Amino acid sequence: MSILGAIMVPHPPLIIPEVGKGEEQQIKTTIEAYKKAAEFVLSKQPDTVIITTPHSVCYADYFHISPGRHAKGDFGSFGAPEVKVETDYDLDFTIALESLADEQEFPLGTFGERNPALDHATMIPLYFMQKSDPEAAGKIKAIRIGLSGLPLVEHYRLGIMIARVSEELGRKVVMIGSGDLSHKMKPEGPYGFAKEGPEYDERIMDVMGRAAFGELLSFDDAFCEKAAECGHRSFVIMAGALDGRSVSAGEATHEATFGVGYGVCTYDVTGEDENRRFLAGWEEEQKEKLKKAREFEDPYVKLARASLESYVIDRKKIKRPEGLPKDMTGRRAGAFVSLHKRGELRGCIGTIGPVQENIAEEIIENAISAATRDPRFRPVQASELPELEISVDVLGVMEPISGKEELDVVRYGVVVENGMRRGLLLPNLEGVDTVEEQIAIAKRKAAIPENEPVKLYRFEVVRHV
Repeated sequence: MSILGAIMVPHPPLIIPEVGKGEEQQIKTTIEAYKKAAEFVLSKQPDTVIITTPHSVCYADYFHISPGRHAKGDFGSFGAPEVKVETDYDLDFTIALESLADEQEFPLGTFGERNPALDHATMIPLYFMQKSDPEAAGKIKAIRIGLSGLPLVEHYRLGIMIARVSEELGRKVVMIGSGDLSHKMKPEGPYGFAKEGPEYDERIMDVMGRAAFGELLSFDDAFCEKAAECGHRSFVIMAGALDGRSVSAGEATHEATFGVGYGVCTYDVTGEDENRRFLAGWEEEQKEKLKKAREFEDPYVKLARASLESYVIDRKKIKRPEGLPKDMTGRRAGAFVSLHKRGELRGCIGTIGPVQENIAEEIIENAISAATRDPRFRPVQASELPELEISVDVLGVMEPISGKEELDVVRYGVVVENGMRRGLLLPNLEGVDTVEEQIAIAKRKAAIPENEPVKLYRFEVVRHV
């Protein structure tokens, strides 16, 4: 049993007395819980602590591990340069984890370091450990892993890989999930208030207090973004390392004195538990959902799926099948094909106006492009095909409008135009709640500066799923 336990901790700089200058006394509950969490880590006498941090370098499609053998940092950017923290890195563990990632074609490595100095989300848990017992803390090596823009399930999968490496190396490991909760807890707070803030904190503390880690994967990205949470992905990696293990959760504490949520909890691993294989359970649920969804796909989506599967597997473009609805073969229109995998966008390409001789041919071409030519994503692999959810939007006529008051984010898509630059955003997209957001995103897609004037067009779509 190489994963001995884990802690969930926040990282407010003002918790350091030299930074807080007395203000830290307003979060005494968090400070006392943090001290106990640090003592818990040290009591396990780990060889290595693995810290997942939102404040190391973060990439959209890649997990970064800090390279090298040693790192240090200080709280100079928070007015306390005299407070310094340093640690040795477990280089052998890093090399083994990179090797496993290469073997599994998982996007993780030590490339892309931007700042070797320790970030505050890493330093604060190390600070509490070193304050508790400098000698014991000095014997422990660390690994710092940043988060990514990849789906939650990939963060969980990384945790499972960490557990595997710790077992193969015989390392005694404690996971540290460093992350604040919502930053939108109070109107007077530094980031203001959103109703999703308290909702997120209540929900995450319930899940973490019960160690119900499988539920972490069901948090919606749009909800998390509106709550302005900081540590969710950090906690998910930590949870993944505990997959298949029986866990005893310590008493959880929560404060939001300054408008940002701080949660602390400890997790003691007590054995193996096959009923806590949350990733396997989640994947089985997704397979069943996809299986049912495919049974009810309409002809538009079936054609898109057949097109991209043929091209991805055999590199062959299919011929238009017989027996398609007359609307698909007898009418021309622009069409977008969107691909989602595990709830995350995996590709979306389309045409604003008709390019092919009919809608069916438009779908065939755009399905291939969505799978292989969307510059935001690597091409879809054959192994991903069973997991793809597909939708097809057939666009109506573009009509020029005089202003944003003629738009509706649910009913109308928008096209913005400035000279030769044009950007389009489909209607009724998750996370796009206002016309202003819709126009801003369309401008960014067209590389049109925010303050540049644009011509506006609206259109309706028929969405097929």
